[in-house]
Amino acid sequence: MPHSPQSLAKRIFDGFESYIRSFNTYTRLAPKYFRERNWQNMQINHRQRLRLYKDLLFQLADEFHEKLGETASDRGIWSSIRKEYQSMILGRPDVELAETFFNSVIRKAFPGMSVDAELMYLTEGHESCEWSRDSDMIHVYPSQMGLEPIIRKILDDFDMGVPYMNKEQDIQFLIQSVKDVILTRYNPGPETTTEILKSVFYRNKAAYLIGRTFVGEKWMPFIIPMLHGEKGVFVDTLIFDRQIMSHLFSFTRSYFMVEADVPSQVVGFLSSVISHKKTHELYNAIGFNKHGKTLFYRDFLDHINQSSDEFIPAPGVKGMVMTVFTSPSIDVVFKLVKDHFEPPKSMTRQEVREKYKLVSLHDRVGRMADTHEFEYFHLPLDRISSELMKELRNTCNSLLKIENNELIIKHLYTERKMIPLNLYLDDCTTEEGLEAAEDYGRAILQLAQANIFPGDMMTKNFGLTRQKRVIFYDYDEIEFLTDMNFRVKPKAETYEQIYASEPWYDIAKNDVFPEDFRRWMIGREDLKEHFLNYHKNLFDPLHWQKIQKRIKSGELIHAFPYPEEIRFRPHERV
Repeated sequence: MPHSPQSLAKRIFDGFESYIRSFNTYTRLAPKYFRERNWQNMQINHRQRLRLYKDLLFQLADEFHEKLGETASDRGIWSSIRKEYQSMILGRPDVELAETFFNSVIRKAFPGMSVDAELMYLTEGHESCEWSRDSDMIHVYPSQMGLEPIIRKILDDFDMGVPYMNKEQDIQFLIQSVKDVILTRYNPGPETTTEILKSVFYRNKAAYLIGRTFVGEKWMPFIIPMLHGEKGVFVDTLIFDRQIMSHLFSFTRSYFMVEADVPSQVVGFLSSVISHKKTHELYNAIGFNKHGKTLFYRDFLDHINQSSDEFIPAPGVKGMVMTVFTSPSIDVVFKLVKDHFEPPKSMTRQEVREKYKLVSLHDRVGRMADTHEFEYFHLPLDRISSELMKELRNTCNSLLKIENNELIIKHLYTERKMIPLNLYLDDCTTEEGLEAAEDYGRAILQLAQANIFPGDMMTKNFGLTRQKRVIFYDYDEIEFLTDMNFRVKPKAETYEQIYASEPWYDIAKNDVFPEDFRRWMIGREDLKEHFLNYHKNLFDPLHWQKIQKRIKSGELIHAFPYPEEIRFRPHERV
């Protein structure tokens, strides 16, 4: 072999170090852009960081194709490379990320290679995310300091480098919140202490402090969002509600920009604050989504070994572009792009994949589901129901391969399982339906503010999370809002126009007539009138045009991931 295992392992190791250096460089720009209120560069910086991983992998894949040639599938070579690589990453504070990077190189360089637990870090990788109380990654504030001095010290410790809008008022807001939520229920004692991660979590126009207080013989987590408006930095609220915290770290939101020299320690602390989130979700949240994908796959393998139910077609209206399946015991759906699309769909499979890529790089504002993309995904053949196999054969046969009692799917997306909104509205009470209908409209308008026009806005393309939050998950027709032309529908004036079987006026491909939305968005009679009145702006072309104008002017419209009513200054803009 012309290249030694050591030199090949060193090339992968160098690639990983290059990735981590660049990842950290982009991450460390976030505080700068926050100080400067440079929101456009904040978004560009986020997208560039997301592209890093695949850009490096494609480069390494080409190199290894050239260096290994026909010996690429030789297990002995890869076993020797892994052995050398293992010695290089031993003891690193980010060893788990280095393991995932090695897996990615093999999978990207040789996508046809079977998943091999002996060559890849699949089931026995580094998984420790235990939090050490004596870590130097946190600020500690003992109760003996007193409430007001603690609050003042926190704001001093997290100096954002620019003046506060009204620091004294922020301090009083925080003191009152602590009194209202904690001191009305618990009496602090000598053991009471507060811990806050030194690393600040940046996303969009906000900076978040993540902490916890030990009181009442338990840890009470909290989050402090800080914003930078035209008049300076200010504390926007103090969050104790665990459900709101969950929304902040949701699979429907963009990843945070946060410095994490020891990622597993940051995840360990987050696990103590947001205890019901799975480890892979927290790695996703801090930007290490490829390792999150590795951990998700490990969880999936464990699930397969511990369950016996079959995979079946997902409930709901069959999609025209995607075939979707799941199993009753798993909270995930699997989505495959069909081989052929029925009219009026006229796009290609690659165009659909580009739409999913767009979403992965875009701000999801809590309204679009994150996905993991897999190639050559293996499933036990005896767990595939006959109904599902028939549907897969009929709709996406070119993506299937059967080998060694396994169904191998050449390409798919995984996504969190949700209740399809159309099915939910069929069975829910009027009160539940009104809440869902209101949130459905809010989801569409918040996507618009993020420069996303969903295209097909039928309720079948939306789902509800466990917290009954409405999420959009069908991406094949999404477009940038700024590319659309929102028009008032021309009024028919002549007999021929009134009774014309086809529109008598010209319609361009990107023309949208919002008043037409009234006819099909909500069908239930006990919900429709309320929905039409509650969301009048949805049907007004001028409202859509105003959002377009703000986006085109360069404004980043901030999507608050918590209710307006808990803000200290509800009318303060950023």
